[in-house]
Amino acid sequence: MDREVIGYNAGVVWNALNDSEKKLTLKGLKRVSRLKDKELYAAMGWLSREDKISIEEIDGDLMIGLM
Repeated sequence: MDREVIGYNAGVVWNALNDSEKKLTLKGLKRVSRLKDKELYAAMGWLSREDKISIEEIDGDLMIGLM
């Protein structure tokens, strides 16, 4: 996976979170974004590094939201 693909997928994830207007579970984000595991995790890493998303664990589920 190159930077362009990861950057594009980061945009897909950001738009999915923005459209939902709420935090999503990891499973919900995967369903909405339609990305494969590796693509989703790389995109989340990109967004997390840029302080664009928050990731927290609630009752054993990862919840992802926009900052």
